[in-house]
Amino acid sequence: MRYPLILLGGFILAATMARVIIPRILIISLRKRLFDVPDLRKVHQRPISRLGGVSFFPAILFTIAFLIGTCSITHWTSVETITKNWTQMLLMCAGLTLLFTIGIADDLIGVRYRQKLLVQVISAAMFPLAGLYINDFYGLFGIHTLTSFVGIPFTIILVVFITNAINLIDGIDGLASGLSMVALSMFGILAIIDEKWLSALLAFTTIGVLLPFFYYNVFGNADRGRKIFMGDTGSLTLGFILSFLTIQYTMNTYETGISYEGAILIAFSVLLVPCLDVIRVVIGRVRRGRNPFMPDKTHIHHKFLAMGFTPRKAMIFILCISFLFCVSNIILVSYMDNTILFICDVVIWIAMNLYIDKVISRHQILEN
Repeated sequence: MRYPLILLGGFILAATMARVIIPRILIISLRKRLFDVPDLRKVHQRPISRLGGVSFFPAILFTIAFLIGTCSITHWTSVETITKNWTQMLLMCAGLTLLFTIGIADDLIGVRYRQKLLVQVISAAMFPLAGLYINDFYGLFGIHTLTSFVGIPFTIILVVFITNAINLIDGIDGLASGLSMVALSMFGILAIIDEKWLSALLAFTTIGVLLPFFYYNVFGNADRGRKIFMGDTGSLTLGFILSFLTIQYTMNTYETGISYEGAILIAFSVLLVPCLDVIRVVIGRVRRGRNPFMPDKTHIHHKFLAMGFTPRKAMIFILCISFLFCVSNIILVSYMDNTILFICDVVIWIAMNLYIDKVISRHQILEN
């Protein structure tokens, strides 16, 4: 019973800290004129602070350190049980510190993409340094065990990809934070089942930080200076934490009851929407002869807006799509082959996008 109380305490403490910090960030942004200015590619119409993500990492780090330290001093529970895989968490925080720093710099003055990519690669390398990398495909595409020579570089590439996928999906209010909360909830529950209490604490603490931000981001009034974006600082933080939880759950520790054949598909099921969307967008840009790294308005949320959805309705629909992918994969993974189930996911995603494209075409014809 003590461990669930620690998780609840982490959630409440992180939510309280974020609730206190975010209004102060809004005041500083107003005084220093630190705003995200609207342009043709962006949805918002008024300058809005983009420093909401500054509250994420400090609140998460303080909450986890404070709770573990308090439990250690008071001997309230077994700290050794909570701090299992502590080395992985420490090196994850080291990488997150680098991303937090480059994210703030990008939100304030702008950073070149190559510099951001270099920092992301260095941060991703912290996982293999802690002995954490994808070492098993669980039969996906007929692949099982991966050697470290293949698994380590693949893990670094995958972490960079997931981190950027969360960054790129952050295009309308509540979408990146909403998708992250859905994913974090699943990883938190899976960590509890596997008795990985430190990972569960990380997941639920991050959810606690996101809830106040979600309120200000979705329901805040821009005219009164009460609305905020997470910026690159926030999206990089969320993407990296989700990468950590994904790789940690996917890595086969060969302990009975921990790893099973559906691990890799379940771990990535909640990230299918942002990851598949990035792949689709990049392929589309290359086909049109454009730079795959140059921003445009072809992401899934842009498509929903083009169909006539309001930003809030588009966010809700995309969250529902992600939730359905997650639930269906968790249910079906015990009955279907990993490869077949993954192919079904991709086919459904492609069919859905083709249908959306037809709806957009009809909508444009009617408008003209």
